[in-house]
Amino acid sequence: MAFSPDNAFELVKSAHERGRLAHAFLISGPRGCGKERLAARIVKMLEPGGNSGGGFDLFGEPVVEEVPPLDELEGEWVRIVRPQSKSRRIVVDAIRDLEKSLYVSSGPNTWKVGVIADADRMAAAAENAFLKTLEEPPPRTLLLLLTANPGGLLPTVLSRCVRMPLLGKTDLSEGAGSDLVSALDRAAQAGFGSATVALTLKSVFASILEQRKAEAVEAADEQLAEEEKALNKGFEGDYLKRREEALKAAAESEYIEERARLFDVLQSWMADVLRCKTGAPGLDFPDSAAQTKAIAESEDLGRLVRRMEALGELRSTLDTNAQEQLALEVGFLKAFA
Repeated sequence: MAFSPDNAFELVKSAHERGRLAHAFLISGPRGCGKERLAARIVKMLEPGGNSGGGFDLFGEPVVEEVPPLDELEGEWVRIVRPQSKSRRIVVDAIRDLEKSLYVSSGPNTWKVGVIADADRMAAAAENAFLKTLEEPPPRTLLLLLTANPGGLLPTVLSRCVRMPLLGKTDLSEGAGSDLVSALDRAAQAGFGSATVALTLKSVFASILEQRKAEAVEAADEQLAEEEKALNKGFEGDYLKRREEALKAAAESEYIEERARLFDVLQSWMADVLRCKTGAPGLDFPDSAAQTKAIAESEDLGRLVRRMEALGELRSTLDTNAQEQLALEVGFLKAFA
């Protein structure tokens, strides 16, 4: 069962007031569903003397709660971990630093909160290192794991958290997603099952990514040039070198995030095909209903499931050190040829 962010907060608040607050929550849902705002509300609620907000005024109208962005709440007792490395992974050192902060002694009425944003981006070593703390955190410690892809976490991590899926829907057809949907619709008209169709889709996917990467690199170069000009050699040492490396890593991170979004489009479009095949309601791309229905009618369920599995395997492969273009070619052939 999925919750609205308000309902989810009320459940957490009620548990806290009854002294039954769980030590770890997995807050999941699509991008833009309110995961970080919910985490920020929970952090504010746990602050000493903090106002949990919400409720109703004298006229019975709901009180609008002012909640700062999650990153603004980071401090001595609130630590936030995000993917930072070039590969947009959360590395084991970041998790160990978080754990050290959680074991620092605090006042008797002080809660310590650790937030892991995009928790599915934890490297396997980071997840395994975090298991003991996740199972038995220090007293008055709350762990919040935020993710749009809970399936990307180890089962041992999932089993140690109270799951709180949020309602919400991301418009996957926005921006470059619309180009990919159009390519899928054209491929459906031709019919899946040929190398030509598969490699054409791969070409569209790769060209979108290449353009996004070029834009991110250009933006990083422009920002570095502006900073270098503003500093006017006022900094000595390797500051600019380190800054250049950080901006390059940020550009790579944007690229990987866009790749993940395009995979969301591919898998959601194929999920629509399966819905058409099984008669399930709720298409993600209703404007493509004729095309997804055509594929559903032309192939048996087993073949469609194998295509979906091939996309999942390709997505997982690209999270390793596999050569991207080769992996894409092989993966698209498996999924669409």
